[in-house]
Amino acid sequence: MLVISIQSQVVHGHVGNSAAAYAMQAEGVNVAAVPTTLLSNHPRYPSLRGRVLETELVADLLTGVEERGLVEEAAVLVTGYLGSPGNAGVIADFVERARTRNAKLIYLCDPVIGDDGRVYVADGILDVVRHRLLPAANLTTPNQFELELLSGVTISDAGSLSAACAVLAGAGRTHVVATGCTLADTAAGQVETILCRDGRLSRFATPHLPIRPFGTGDLLTGLIAAHLAKGEAMELAVRRAVDTVFAVLVRTQATGSAEMRLVPLPTAEREL
Repeated sequence: MLVISIQSQVVHGHVGNSAAAYAMQAEGVNVAAVPTTLLSNHPRYPSLRGRVLETELVADLLTGVEERGLVEEAAVLVTGYLGSPGNAGVIADFVERARTRNAKLIYLCDPVIGDDGRVYVADGILDVVRHRLLPAANLTTPNQFELELLSGVTISDAGSLSAACAVLAGAGRTHVVATGCTLADTAAGQVETILCRDGRLSRFATPHLPIRPFGTGDLLTGLIAAHLAKGEAMELAVRRAVDTVFAVLVRTQATGSAEMRLVPLPTAEREL
C-alpha cells in the first residue's frame, strides 16, 4: 500500500505533507512524499522562511519517483499545494504519465487554491487545476469556496451543491468531497463534509468547534487517500477520515494548541 503525495512541506506545524504523511503512515500506508515548497511554517505567522521549490527540482524529484518504480507500485496519487505555475505544469505532466502507466491508480486532487472568499495561489495555477488536474482526477476535495470558484455555481443548499459537483464531475468520472460546508439545512453549530458520487450526496456532520488550525483539509485528504489505498469503499473512507479529523480537533482544543495535535495524548495527560 503506497500513496504518492505531492504537496507543501513545513518545518513547524502541520500543513501539506507535514499534516498528511504522518496520518497516512499511522494508518499503515507507505508514503512517497514529494515537496513543492519547503517553508519554516505556514504563511499566517508573522515571519516566514524558506521558499517555493524550483520547478527543475520538483521535476527531478518526480523523475526519481518514476525511476524507482513507485508509480506502478502506488495505489493512490495525491496532489495538493503546487507552489508555482511552473510546478503545476510539471506535476500535471507527471499525473498524466502516471495515469497512463498505472491504470489502477486512484488520483485524488486537492485543489488548494483559496478559502474564505480569497484566492491565495499564484496566477496560472488555477488554470492548470481547472483544465488539466481536475479532468484527470478520480476524486477531488475542494472546500466550499473552491467548489464555487471552480464550478461557477453559488452554493446555498443541497441542490446547488449537487449542481456544482456535476460541473466538476464532467463525464461522471470525478467524484467530489466538499469540505467545510454550511448549507441552508445544516444544523446549527454543525459543519459538513459532503461526498457527491454519481449524483448522490452522503453528508457527514460534526460540531463546529471554536478553533481553526491550519491543515485540516490536507489532513482529511491524506486520510481519505490512506483508506482508499487500503481498499476501503469511498463512502467509508470519507466517513473514517472525517471522524479522525474531528478527534484531532477535539484534542487540539483540549490542549490549547495553535497547531493541530496529531499525536495522541499520553495516558497520564489524558487522565488529568
